[in-house]
Amino acid sequence: VRALEEEIARDSEARYAVGCASGSDALLLALMALGIGEGDEVITTPYSFFATASSIARLGARPVFVDIDPRTYNIDPALVEKAITPRTRAIMPVHLFGQCAEMDALAAIAERHGSLPLIEDAAQAIGAEDRGRRAGSMGAIGCLSFYPTKNLGGAGDGGMLTTNDEQLAARLRTLRAHGSDVKYHYRLLGINSRLDSIQAAILRVKLPYLDEWSDARARNAARYSQMFLDAGLENKIELPLCRDDVRHIYNQYVIRVLRTERDLLLKHLQQSGVGIEVYYPLPLHVQECFRYLGYREGDFPASERAARETIALPIYPELDIKQQSMIITALSKFC
Repeated sequence: VRALEEEIARDSEARYAVGCASGSDALLLALMALGIGEGDEVITTPYSFFATASSIARLGARPVFVDIDPRTYNIDPALVEKAITPRTRAIMPVHLFGQCAEMDALAAIAERHGSLPLIEDAAQAIGAEDRGRRAGSMGAIGCLSFYPTKNLGGAGDGGMLTTNDEQLAARLRTLRAHGSDVKYHYRLLGINSRLDSIQAAILRVKLPYLDEWSDARARNAARYSQMFLDAGLENKIELPLCRDDVRHIYNQYVIRVLRTERDLLLKHLQQSGVGIEVYYPLPLHVQECFRYLGYREGDFPASERAARETIALPIYPELDIKQQSMIITALSKFC
């Protein structure tokens, strides 16, 4: 585990990395390390995996949602500043689908409001870059996931926290071990969230191949885009937008279906033998467990539209041109 921590820190261009049991625990531990709790507010996106907001709520803090940029699916910095209140303690952007959020704009907002810490939810973005800086190196704490579907996946759950702050790194190590630095002596109220050595061993074998695999995903994404144009589908399918000056690692290749019924297309693709997924069919602000927050359908139209219209196509590194051609043919037939 220690060896993997050192290697992930180097790969993420961070000074320190601290292993934990899952990406979900990484988010929780990051919030705990920053002292966030009852009555605090953390600004984040409603268009993300459940753990993004549940980690905030689990500590008694309030997730404050801000809508997304409809093209990148990441939190819209133009809306973040309006959501800041005297109770705001942190901002948690998500680097969704493998593309970094606009960290410069978010950092400027955070600085204007008393140096609010940025917690990077980089669960889908290990190796992604924003203007030459790696995901997990730009905020106070970065949170990585090694769930098997990630670009660097283990044989089960696993997570990692990255930081450039020595004191935060030490606090994270204590919190992941029940709050103990010395056996049977508990300085903090922590949790049991250690990364298994067997997972670390597997991940150390795979890590040297990570950049090669991510580059293969990017090549597949570029080939998809050209195939869509060649098939004349650009007016019916909106392709993923890759921002300038970023390295998009394409944990997912997400298209938006225009002027047609997304669920009918899903059924057609499934019947055609194409493995597809919808991320995420119900935004967080309308999930039953978050009703107490007082949000309603219609509050975040860009997130709700993305939930209704997007489909993730296969993008794994070994995907070949023949398989991609089959997928484009199936889409063309439906359209």
